[in-house]
Amino acid sequence: MPVKHDLYQDLSRTKEEIQKISANDPLLSSLLAKYSEADADVVKAETATSDAPSDDDLKKLKEKRLGYKDKIVEQLQAATKGQ
Repeated sequence: MPVKHDLYQDLSRTKEEIQKISANDPLLSSLLAKYSEADADVVKAETATSDAPSDDDLKKLKEKRLGYKDKIVEQLQAATKGQ
């Protein structure tokens, strides 16, 4: 059964840490929202019983989610260097 990815665990940071940083970083906040939406799309696609996406479409959704995660990591690194 598909489950949402725990982004905070993947980033080795707490939700509170990320929220504190994103409160002062509109780009990070936007990336987090886009990641959450992309993750929901993947979960929805993985659980679809009718009109299930092709393997290629599912792969593209996962790649999109990973792209947002990579951008989040970059933005977090930039934000923490400035502190």
